[in-house]
Amino acid sequence: MESRQAIMNSLHLLKIEHDLRVLSLEELEWLLERIGKQVQERKQIANKFGDVKYMNKQLAAMASDLDIQLENDSINNEFGVTEMDGLEKL
Repeated sequence: MESRQAIMNSLHLLKIEHDLRVLSLEELEWLLERIGKQVQERKQIANKFGDVKYMNKQLAAMASDLDIQLENDSINNEFGVTEMDGLEKL
């Protein structure tokens, strides 16, 4: 027995399939290309963010990046005054 969500997905997919029948061949080819690109982009993003080693390398690279360090220092200097407003005791 299918779950309610699976049935709803199937209904949405059936509607999409029905709507596709009115498109021209050129429109279908364009849509297919766009769908393919979106699938590849989502796979790449899922693989990158699911890969802890990749994320750790990216964080390490950011931490050692001089431009990022300078920007962090600038932000710390800009907001350093607010650290003395007494809120740190809350």
